[in-house]
Amino acid sequence: MKALLPKGWPRPKGYSNGILAEGSQVFVAGMIGWNEQGEVPDGFVDQFEQTLKNTLAVLAEANAGAADVVRMTWYVTDLDMYRSKLRELGWAYRNLMGTNFPAMSVVEVSGLVEPKAMIEIETTAVIGQ
Repeated sequence: MKALLPKGWPRPKGYSNGILAEGSQVFVAGMIGWNEQGEVPDGFVDQFEQTLKNTLAVLAEANAGAADVVRMTWYVTDLDMYRSKLRELGWAYRNLMGTNFPAMSVVEVSGLVEPKAMIEIETTAVIGQ
């Protein structure tokens, strides 16, 4: 896997502009922060952490992990909340995903299918590189 950075561009913080990868693709549906009992925590950061754990659990079914992730799209219901929690989100991300910073987008949406959910993340990984 190779991060793509056009000449002269500043290195982005916490993500990559693009990723070059070869191998089998793994597509993870939009994950939210519910636990095994179907309960969604109240806090934004708690939901984010559980969302990442759920994502990693699905990836593990394909013998993939955090290092194989090449793209993530985050859907949040409150962009101001997201911005106010960047430090905590960064810590949680590094704790679970390590130092892999794939191509990422964050999009504010008016709502998610699960009414209590504040964040949903779609992920693409490539294995066998």
